[in-house]
Amino acid sequence: MLAKKTTKTNKKAKEEAGSTVGTIAINKIHKGDALEYLKQIPSSSIDMVLADPPYNLSKGSEIKFTNKGVKGFGGEWNKVMEDWDNMPFYEYLKFTLAWLAEIKRILKPTGSVWVFGTYHNIGLINIAYQALDIEIINEVVWYKRNAFPNLAGRRLTASHETLLWGHTGVKKREYYFDYKKSKEISDPSDLMKMKDKQMRTVWDIPNNKESREILYGKHPTQKPLSVCKRIISISSKPGDLVLVPFAGAGSECLAAKELGRNFIGFELDKKYIDIASKRISKANIAK
Repeated sequence: MLAKKTTKTNKKAKEEAGSTVGTIAINKIHKGDALEYLKQIPSSSIDMVLADPPYNLSKGSEIKFTNKGVKGFGGEWNKVMEDWDNMPFYEYLKFTLAWLAEIKRILKPTGSVWVFGTYHNIGLINIAYQALDIEIINEVVWYKRNAFPNLAGRRLTASHETLLWGHTGVKKREYYFDYKKSKEISDPSDLMKMKDKQMRTVWDIPNNKESREILYGKHPTQKPLSVCKRIISISSKPGDLVLVPFAGAGSECLAAKELGRNFIGFELDKKYIDIASKRISKANIAK
């Protein structure tokens, strides 16, 4: 009997590993341009999107693009001039509208999208949502009490990021939200969230990483698993398909796997795909 059970388990694992959405394999981070991959995904086939796009922080140099349009991004990030994070405003707007339009198309009516941002780009994300009739469900402020100090002393210390949670704009508002789960969540690191109390739109979560999160390397804009898991757990169900268009070092994909969701990720830089793949291979799956 044990041998038969093992055979069935292996068969199921192979079937899941071989599953696709259109021509794109699930539970894998694909190397390449996010926008081009998004165009290959069938309409109304994704349950949830968690996106951490370039914030367009490195401004100042002139960038030229081909007539094929603006490419998706990945690669190394820092506060120095980075070509992939340095775009003229209208090119960045064009890029944002393009990938969010594809997100709206591929989301199920029950699906929703979360986008990370800062003051550099979150206003533009808001405008893009409205231009595309993506209805904003909530604006969430992620307060990082351990944020890096302002060394120059010429402005206030940046200590938060913003998340915009939206859905496809269907008037029936069919998007999935696990209200019960949102109340049950208790995170000792979040000084504002009490167990069995409604979750508010300010999250007081330090930008800390568990040792295992950086064991194989890290991405400069890497998000903590705790934040990714909170988002995924309240806006998707076990077995759902989570899309991560800008995968980086794979925190969002790892969080999805550890919560019993399927995922698809896109990333340009092989170095980060390798880091993410190692992390995902060591995922802590609940028995």
